[in-house]
Order: sequence, then C-alpha cells, then structure tokens
Amino acid sequence: MITRKQLAVLDADDVLAPMRERFHLPDGVVYLDGNSLGPMPKATAARVAEVVRREWGEGLIRSWNDAGWMDMPFRIGAKIARLIGAPAGNVIVADSTSVNLFKLLGAALAARPGRHVILSERGNFPTDLYMAEGLAALLDRGHTLRQVAAADIAGAIDEDTAVVMLTHVNYHTGAMFDMAAITAAAHARGALMLWDLAHSAGAVPIDLAGSGADMAVGCGYKFLNGGPGAPAFLYVADHLLPAIRFPLTGWLGHAAPFAFEGSYRPAPGIAAGFVGSPAVISMSALEVGIDIALDAPIAGVRAKSVRQTTLFAELVEQECRGHGLVLASPREAARRGSQVCFAHPEAYPIMQALIDRGVIGDFRAPDILRFGITPLYLRYIDLWEAVAILRDVLASDEWRQERFQTRRKVT
Repeated sequence: MITRKQLAVLDADDVLAPMRERFHLPDGVVYLDGNSLGPMPKATAARVAEVVRREWGEGLIRSWNDAGWMDMPFRIGAKIARLIGAPAGNVIVADSTSVNLFKLLGAALAARPGRHVILSERGNFPTDLYMAEGLAALLDRGHTLRQVAAADIAGAIDEDTAVVMLTHVNYHTGAMFDMAAITAAAHARGALMLWDLAHSAGAVPIDLAGSGADMAVGCGYKFLNGGPGAPAFLYVADHLLPAIRFPLTGWLGHAAPFAFEGSYRPAPGIAAGFVGSPAVISMSALEVGIDIALDAPIAGVRAKSVRQTTLFAELVEQECRGHGLVLASPREAARRGSQVCFAHPEAYPIMQALIDRGVIGDFRAPDILRFGITPLYLRYIDLWEAVAILRDVLASDEWRQERFQTRRKVT
C-alpha cells in the first residue's frame, strides 16, 4: 500500500527537486498538464522583456544581425538536437508542428515516387491525419492515407507505402512505440519513417540518428516549456538532405534570400526547410525552456517519470476503487510515455471539478482523463494530493454540479 509518508521520503531523496525552483508555479495548484502546455520558467519573462525592450526597442532592424535573430532557428535547433539524438546541423526551429509535418510529408512523397500510401496509426493525433489528407488531396496523384491499429503497423507496411507517419507517444493514451523497431520495419520495405515527437521531446530518451529515423517534427510548448504556441522544430537525416524537395518554398529557404532572385533555388541542407521570418519573441521564450531541459540529464528525468507515472496509476487504483475509472495507458512502464490516462464515461465534468479544486489535467474525447507527469517540477507528494482530491470529487459526486457539465472551447 502506498502511503503519504513514502512519497515524502522520495521527495527528500529526489536529485531533480531543485529544478522545480526554476518554474513559476501558482500556489494551491498541482499541475498535471505539462504534456499540453508547460508552465512558465521564471527566467522567461526577463528574457522576453530583454528582446522586446532592448533588441527590438533599441536595436530595431539592426538586431537581425547584431542580436543574432537570423541565426536563432539554427542555434536553438542545435540545442533541441541534443535532446532528440540528432546531429546539430539537422534540426531547425520553424513554423508550427502541423506546417512542418506538411513540409516533411511532401518531401517524403517526392522522395518515393511511384508509392502512394501514407501509413499511420488509427487514433494518431488528428492534425497529423488532417495534414496527410489535405496533402494527398492537394497533390491529386492517387496518394492515400491508410490508418491501422498500432499493433498492426509493422505488418501493414508494403511496397506501396511511401512513408510511415507516427506519433512516438500517443496523445490519447500515452502508449509509446519502439522507435528503432518500427523504423527498421519501414526501411525493410523501402518506406521512409517520419516521427512526431510532440509528446516525447524533453520527456523520454530519443535517439533519432541511432534508430535510423528519416524525419521528425515536434512542438516547443509541451515538455520543452516554450510558452503557448511556441515554434516547432523539424529534423531530416543526413542521407536525405542533399536531394530533399520541400513543397513549401519560401524566401528564407532560398539559397540567397537577400539576393531577391526571381525564381527559387533551395538552400543547402536543412535550411531549405525555412519558409518565412523566424518568430523572434516566441523563439526567445522557447530557448529558455530548452536550456532548462538540457540542464537535467534525460536518463534521470525518465527514471523519475517511470516511478511517478507508476505510482500515480497505482494510487488512483488504490484510492478510487469502485468509481468506474479504467486505466487507459499501458501498465508496462517501457511502453508508456510521461502521462497517465484513465477512462470514465463522465470524464469531462470530473476533470472540470478537479481543475476547480486546483488539480489541473485535461480531458480528451470521448472519455479520457489525461494527467501529464513532468518530473522537472512535479513532486511525489503532489501525486498524493491530486489523488486525494480526485477521490473526494468522485466520492462526493461533486462533478455532478451543473457548472461542470458545459463543454468549454478548450477541453
């Protein structure tokens, strides 16, 4: 049986405990939604103010050169590369995850002419599926999106598969793919492998180069704590870079942007993945979050995540037995990312009642209570407090109140 005292002992021995002081965390809140929007690092406000007041306010347009604004996508990309097991020159920060996914899917289809299938998991994050559908319709060359169950991915790859597009950690359940095994299965059948790292970058160890992954995208506002709408990143492996053809050919992806030539010549390497000017203020905030992530050894982060997700699942089952919660995440830690999900037919009002009490997770349709576990700032004792409030919300039927029934725009 798990006790509050046991969790307090784990906090006392936690080598990551000092990292919590680097985040602004409101009093009276247990934040279990860092897998959707990370909290603000304390250093972010000062850094953004510096960019706005000094670099923009005083430097004006000179700061593209003097403050290194134009180099930010490469500099920050090189930092992200260290978190995802990639060479520094193969990652850039640009645009949104969805736009980057569109760019890479287009490049993948161009690199596999004669193949027509984009293969993905049924239940992948919807925007990934929508972008694939939209690209196929736009090209109008017979490409199709095929969706199969996660367990059937490897067996579904065939001679007509151009690219396998998967999210490393599933947003809905937290289930995590074996990156190396799936990538090898794709390559064995001549397909390219594209990974979405939105729910794994900064949370679990990733080795893109070691696994042989061809392409990857990821966002900056979840476990990287870059702020709402933070820029995303994209990765392309060395063997694809010399001949890659991106479908969006913006001026900053040109070989000589400031020559203002009348037709497009792609920049060499990953730089061809740019479209427009970098979002300087947002990138400045993102860099603060990435620097914090780099200060925490990912092996230690993963070890604490495994322990905390396991304890949280066990605590919920220990304290909330009989209230209809069903674990929706893999029970085996090696197959689970840094989140724990429970299914319940009244998941939405239950989560709203929890949020009202200061336990912030989120709801994912149709019936998922989703709890993100971020070891950089989450204490073990927070798990106890969160589950105690969940137990009380369920036992008292507090969630039945009318104010918790109305669906809000963001769930």
